Amino acid sequence: MAEELNVPMSQNFIHDFIDEDIAQGGQFAGMTVHTRFPPEPNGYLHIGHCKALNIDFGTAEKYGGLCNLRFDDTNPAKEDTEFVDAIQEDIHWLGFDWGDRMFYGSDYFEQTYQYAVELIKKGLAYVCELTPEQFKEYRGDTATPARSPWRDRPVEESLDLFQRMRNGEFPEGKYTLRAKIDLASGNFNMRDPVLYRIRYIEHHRQGTKWCIFPMYDFAHPIQDALEGITHSLCSLEYEDHRPLYDWVVSNVSIPYHKPRQIEFARLGIDHTVMSKRKLRKLVEEGYVSGWDDPRMPTLCGLRRRGYTPKSIRNFCERIGVAKNTNTIEYAFLEYCLREDLNESARRVMAVLRPVKLVITNYPAGQSETFEVENNPNRPEDGTRPVTFSRELWIEAEDFLPEPVPKYKRLYPSGPECRLKGAYLIKCVGYETDEAGNVTEIAAEYDPDSRGGNPADGRKVKGATIHWVDAATAVDAEVRLYDNLFDDPEPDAAGKDFLQCLNPNSLEVLPHAKVEAGLGHAEVTERFQFLRQGYFCPDKDSTPEHPVFNRAVSLKDSFKPQ
Repeated sequence: MAEELNVPMSQNFIHDFIDEDIAQGGQFAGMTVHTRFPPEPNGYLHIGHCKALNIDFGTAEKYGGLCNLRFDDTNPAKEDTEFVDAIQEDIHWLGFDWGDRMFYGSDYFEQTYQYAVELIKKGLAYVCELTPEQFKEYRGDTATPARSPWRDRPVEESLDLFQRMRNGEFPEGKYTLRAKIDLASGNFNMRDPVLYRIRYIEHHRQGTKWCIFPMYDFAHPIQDALEGITHSLCSLEYEDHRPLYDWVVSNVSIPYHKPRQIEFARLGIDHTVMSKRKLRKLVEEGYVSGWDDPRMPTLCGLRRRGYTPKSIRNFCERIGVAKNTNTIEYAFLEYCLREDLNESARRVMAVLRPVKLVITNYPAGQSETFEVENNPNRPEDGTRPVTFSRELWIEAEDFLPEPVPKYKRLYPSGPECRLKGAYLIKCVGYETDEAGNVTEIAAEYDPDSRGGNPADGRKVKGATIHWVDAATAVDAEVRLYDNLFDDPEPDAAGKDFLQCLNPNSLEVLPHAKVEAGLGHAEVTERFQFLRQGYFCPDKDSTPEHPVFNRAVSLKDSFKPQ
């Protein structure tokens, strides 16, 4: 897949480990490399997940292996089929596919329960009555913490209580099932961690069949082993959990190989939060319009804003895979999008803050058509007809009654300017309203300069400006987006991320004028509005009321290292 996108697969330490594992004498020699992507369906995928997606699916592609999609739905409190469907859509949009290898953690509830029973029978798990707060005190911060009073509960008694927990005989919090590992371990994850807890809550797939649910650290390694995963690739916060992962797969009788867990640093981007809890708060409390608000880092939000799969995958490839946590500039993500759209987006003309331009010496009632190229980088995209008449719309900023130094656009008695692809014009006057706002600009054109080139070859000192024919222009709404947070580190410790919100993250321009053909543009299309940036139609857009989102500005000072 990476080769199809013309992006070389970067070398990284994960692939170095895999090369060792599949080499002759390695633990997975002769086996198919098998990875998995295990999202929890309690929210929408965001740009941070893209790194994991790229690693999981990209690694399988590189080695001609397999990658499973498995929904980690063992904690039903916030899980929903809405998120299951959205996650599948987002993964397919990025260009990845899992074939017939889609699973749910809840598919394994019965097997996981039986493995827990097996651990009890082996004397490796027990039913405990300590509350989480009490157990935290018992576990302590020393090398010799206190033992739970129920650590040596007889096996038969734990088996009976665990069955009754499953039967729903006890209230939430009354009992937990704990692994019996090492209370003196320096790794707190090994100090008798909880394997099961009681929860009376409806599951999005299992309904009320279950009232005990396995903890992630117990369920996940079992699921990996049952599915034949060779390499369980996960983010760095699970590094301290790896001994528990290995303990689980070593002590249950799964008749398969033991997967290898490898950790990598999560993706951090400035001016962004990627905590699902915080993103949910933004949505539920109305700070954004929804999960797909174009200011959100969710994939559905980025897609709605105008991002392309290629730009996101290029971004993930270029940032590489590292062990150390680092923060990437949001500007680099924008750079990758701008680079892609520069090659692929069709060029069109749109006037965002319009003012009327009247060419006084152009015949009234006359109209003509110019053929304008769609993309200079893609001659095969051809040209399109653009109409021209006596009255046009131009950008308000392309005229000043009194010019500032080095201003080379329209002003009275100023230099000739080019109308993009049309004629040379010169300003001869303007009109204002009672408040002094310019309402109309008068200009004269050179009829012998069709195409923007004077017949006598004289030098044109003014700028080239874009325009839209007033006779055929379509009224449109344009939405200009900026970072949702004006603080580069809204997620930093001690900060209230809501206090870091950018009050100017959205500017709506309700009276833009666009070329006639844009009235029926599809949401999948991407355009370069000349001199403005890259835009796409929003899902709110209709032929009667087109709406365009700015995906990214035309230029930026950012230069990648």
